[in-house]
Amino acid sequence: MTAVDDWQTALDEAGELDATTTQQLLRAHGSRASRAIEAVAESRVKQYNDFTVVVGHREEYVVEGRGCACEDARYNLDPEDPTQLCWHVLAAEIATRIGAVDHHDMWYSEVREFI
Repeated sequence: MTAVDDWQTALDEAGELDATTTQQLLRAHGSRASRAIEAVAESRVKQYNDFTVVVGHREEYVVEGRGCACEDARYNLDPEDPTQLCWHVLAAEIATRIGAVDHHDMWYSEVREFI
């Protein structure tokens, strides 16, 4: 099991983001983990009928599975390495595992038209 797997397993087992899991996340993902934890704490992971969205400071990012169209994912991460994740995907994974996703019974594609 890798350090990346450790935090996922720990979150699944604990159902919460405790000090140990936070340290595992930070060791595995550094500053990306910090940004992800902040987003989860601020309830910025939204689940719509069609997409999961992570609200950033300047824009919103659609996360599909372990994919994100942000610049970090496009330019800095190795697409062949499944352990490299942008902070948006990390936030979505953390929030899902600990039940901290903000659910909206509407379609993001429709909401996006008003933003």
